[in-house]
Formats: sequence, structure tokens, C-alpha cells
Amino acid sequence: MWRCLVIEDDLENARYIADGLRAQGHVAVIAAEPGEALRRATAEDWDVVVLDRMLGPRVDGLNILQTMRGLGLRTPVLVLSALSALDERVRGLKAGGDDYLGKPFAFSELAARIEALVRRSRAGEEARLLQMADLRLDLVSRQARRGARPIALKPREFRLLAYLMMHPEQVLTRTMLLEAVWDYRFDPQTNLIDVQVSRLRQKVQALGEAPLIHTVRGVGYRLGLRPEGA
Repeated sequence: MWRCLVIEDDLENARYIADGLRAQGHVAVIAAEPGEALRRATAEDWDVVVLDRMLGPRVDGLNILQTMRGLGLRTPVLVLSALSALDERVRGLKAGGDDYLGKPFAFSELAARIEALVRRSRAGEEARLLQMADLRLDLVSRQARRGARPIALKPREFRLLAYLMMHPEQVLTRTMLLEAVWDYRFDPQTNLIDVQVSRLRQKVQALGEAPLIHTVRGVGYRLGLRPEGA
């Protein structure tokens, strides 16, 4: 199921799109007025936005699109327009549109294009997100969360957690961690690794939360759902 925002001032066309999406099991919300459309597009989470190019005689929908991109929003946007000339399509894509569909259109093509945009977006999201149980690490925003709880990480802690999460259920030796996280090609003969893992563990595991970072005695550490040997 996807959350779809349909920005279209022609209510008949908007209902045609929204009803078709709802029939496929998706959530579809219509925003016909430019102010409401801008507010909802930038303040709420959507899997895809269907954006009509001309919202009334004076408002170009690309202004909404440019505002979204200016705020760093990566929501896939399918631009709809009766302006189907090549230079207009290029303008829509350069403004930040992910696809451009001319009017009139068949709903089957609209649905197929939306599906392709959402699939592509989710594939990119999966590539940037690491997850183990309820622990999530966003490699782009560099944010970590345990369930709904945000975790504040220092740069080195972030690198250490990312490396652990990239190798789930694998035993990582201290030498491997030194090379990957600290760029050391030698053992400094200190308890550096143990101290840093201990600090990270305290942040990742709050009171009552299941342990995820496990010590493998005499070897190193492992990120996983069960302790070694359990």
C-alpha cells in the first residue's frame, strides 16, 4: 500500500486518479488548492506525488516541485501536463520531476509509471538503510534509531556501528575493526576497541532493550539477535 498525494485542481480528473489508486488498495489524498498542496507535500510523508503542471490560470505546479526539492525532499513526483512538447517535458524533469506524463492519459499507464517510481525509490531507500531488529541506521542522514528512540552518535561511533550492521551475525575480530573503522594497519596494544564498543553498546542498548552487540571472548564482537552459543 502506498500513500499518494494527488495535486490537481480539476476535481473530476483528481477523483479519477484517486479512485483508481484506491481501487488498487492505496491511500490517495487530493489537494486541489495550491497553498494546501504545498503544505501537504512538504509537511507529510508520501510514497509518491502526482502533480498537475498547471494549477489554475496563474500557478505553475513546478513551483511546488522546486520548493520540495529545495527542502531536500526526495519524494518521487510524477508530473502531469497537457504541455507535452519536448522542451516542456525537459523543463519538468529539470525542475526535479521523476517522470512526466502528457494529458490525456490512460490510467493503466499512470499506475504503471507510479509503480515504477515507488519501486525505484524504495530500492534506493533500502540501499541507504541498515537494520537489525528495531535498530535502524540511515547512511545518508547519518541518523540512528532504536525503535522510536533516536541515538546520538559521534562520527567514530557511527562508523563502528555501520561496520557492525554491514556484517550482521558475523564475528568481527579486533584487527578487522581497527582496519575498517580506525584505518590502523597495526595493533596499538591498547583497549581502544573495547572502550569504544562499550560506549556504543550503552547508547544502542537502553534499559529493557534486548542486547544486540555481543562479545566473542578472545576474538572480537558480533552484532546479532542472540548471544554467541545461544
